[in-house]
Amino acid sequence: MGFVSKEVIGNDQVLMVPNVTRFHFGVLLSTMHNAWVRYTCGRLKSDFRYSKDIVYNNFPWPVSLTDAQRAKIEAAAQSVLDARAAFPNSSLADLYDPLTMPPALLKAHQVLDAAVDTAYGKKGFKSDAERVAFLFELYQKYTSLLPTDRPKKRSRSPRVRD
Repeated sequence: MGFVSKEVIGNDQVLMVPNVTRFHFGVLLSTMHNAWVRYTCGRLKSDFRYSKDIVYNNFPWPVSLTDAQRAKIEAAAQSVLDARAAFPNSSLADLYDPLTMPPALLKAHQVLDAAVDTAYGKKGFKSDAERVAFLFELYQKYTSLLPTDRPKKRSRSPRVRD
């Protein structure tokens, strides 16, 4: 993921989010969102097929964060961008190769992950499975408050006749 200029036109294989902020970028780049992606995305061969309808629109974003938490995520997201910019001749594939990832980029992602976890009110996830379970609990909490499509019919109490 990255920022592009207004002149860039995406094709049908690219999802573009207009007016995105560094906060959105930071959350979408976090381990929290990536755990969600690995669980909810479709696949074509071994490649993820990120969908706005299934993955993005259903992702449970942190809702009760403070201005300080938002600022921390934005600053950490900027640090990721700065770490990437330090290697202008490297592609994202090169930068994110697990064997050769620059230490500064790895550290920036660790700081970002800690900031995002804090925004969710959680720390110390032991695995992606634990993260996904947490996110599905949030998803259930967020969606259970939505009204149903049809109002429930009221049951009529039996009438008593004299």
